Amino acid sequence: MQADSVDAVVVGAGPAGLSAALILGRARRTAIVCDDGRPRNARSHALHGFLTRDGEHPQRLRALAFDELRGYGIEVRAHAVVDAARVGGHFTVHLESEAVINARALLLATGVEDDVPAIEGLDSLYGRSVFHCPYCDGWELRDQPLAAYGPGTNGYKLAVALISWSQDVVLFTGGGPPPSRHERATLAALDIPLRREPIVRLEGVDGRLERLILAGGASVSRRALFFKTGVRQRSPLAVRFGCELTPKGVVRTNRLEGTSVPGLYVAGDASQDVQLAIVAAAEGAKAGFAIDEYLRARDIEGRIRQAAA
Repeated sequence: MQADSVDAVVVGAGPAGLSAALILGRARRTAIVCDDGRPRNARSHALHGFLTRDGEHPQRLRALAFDELRGYGIEVRAHAVVDAARVGGHFTVHLESEAVINARALLLATGVEDDVPAIEGLDSLYGRSVFHCPYCDGWELRDQPLAAYGPGTNGYKLAVALISWSQDVVLFTGGGPPPSRHERATLAALDIPLRREPIVRLEGVDGRLERLILAGGASVSRRALFFKTGVRQRSPLAVRFGCELTPKGVVRTNRLEGTSVPGLYVAGDASQDVQLAIVAAAEGAKAGFAIDEYLRARDIEGRIRQAAA
């Protein structure tokens, strides 16, 4: 099978990857976007905090982006990338369809996966009254009884953040490590009760959380639950390339989303730590800009060598 050759391959068709592809298309670069169709926000019914698109369904945003990219000749392939390597200054990208793409630059916009708590009843509520980001979904639940779920400092920080949306917050550690003594004192000062028992199950109707059942039989009424239990890279590619991860599990990049590997960029939730769709789109735009500059520098170097030969 003959390999396609393009300026750049973008792995991931979320806001970061699509925004980067748009910038590359407008810079007259050839690019192919590859996506496995399993976005982090697959359970979400609306995108929030995205200027002019607040409340838009995530799939609608993707459809609009695909239409725009076609106008610039950018191809989107609904296939996962299973492997990639840097060979001789170029990248060889292997798709699950067994197709191979040669690219001069590679952008990983593959995102992260949330460590979703393994609690009975959570799955039917996830994305409707169980969330991980209060900036994305807190407004719709303002002034309601909320549950913060997470061990140690993670749970503490989430609970404290939630009081911006509601003064009725209870922190559940689920049997995990409790917050520190200082953090517990702060929780008490903020009137945030702490429950350390494991959560046996969540109960609700039609996607609406009604109560948490704890080990020992206690029941706590809540309207929604937010969790902070950690994330991990969705794709192993960044680690295979030797990219450094931060303590939060995301890829460390420079200010233009570049990595220590020449021509390799990482943008969106997979990098940095402000995980909002609009921030991911901005990072993607920065990465597209940086990739174009990188390719232009290589083109100029090549022409100078050719002229001197």
